[in-house]
Amino acid sequence: MPVLLSTAYCPPGSYMAAAAAATEIFIEAFETYPKQTCRNHCSILGPNGMQVLSIPVIKPNGNHTLTKDIAISAHHPWQKTHWRSIETAYNNSPFFLYYQDLFLPFYTRKYKYLLDLNLDILQAVLMILKAARPVILTDNYLKTPVNETDLRSVFGKKKQTNPINLPAYTQVFETRFGFVPDLSILDILFNLGPETSFYLEAIHASQI
Repeated sequence: MPVLLSTAYCPPGSYMAAAAAATEIFIEAFETYPKQTCRNHCSILGPNGMQVLSIPVIKPNGNHTLTKDIAISAHHPWQKTHWRSIETAYNNSPFFLYYQDLFLPFYTRKYKYLLDLNLDILQAVLMILKAARPVILTDNYLKTPVNETDLRSVFGKKKQTNPINLPAYTQVFETRFGFVPDLSILDILFNLGPETSFYLEAIHASQI
């Protein structure tokens, strides 16, 4: 079944579970961009607890800017800051060294638009999961889509409207903070490696 999602930066596990289970993935490009959401935020677990990584963005048309037009600010060294935080959080995880070269380019290559960065990361993760499938940008805004499962309101807001209990797995700093669910897919990949696909399948099964 096709699914309609908001764009997301290094999406949470529940988002990736829905994406990996879909036959086609549609990404909303024509919504009016809301602030403080997974579109430009992701959460990781580091030595000081959960940490939110935020990409600084520019709205060319103010509060009326569409997601497709959201630009990434070039005035902040966010890539260097994010990668340093990711290294600190996951350098001792079982699979960081295995996957780091796949993700490092996203923190060295310059991107003008948020949507382009997010799409490249999403497709890279799908490739790692061996779940490559069509990823299609919407060409207009439909309030009530009829051909896709609409999950924009589930993953596109500050908090999920339909929170779920996710199965636990071993995290680097779990002994210090306990298990923290639904972090960025980076947390899952670096800790579970090839088992990530099975973990996401378990999440999807719990939502059906």
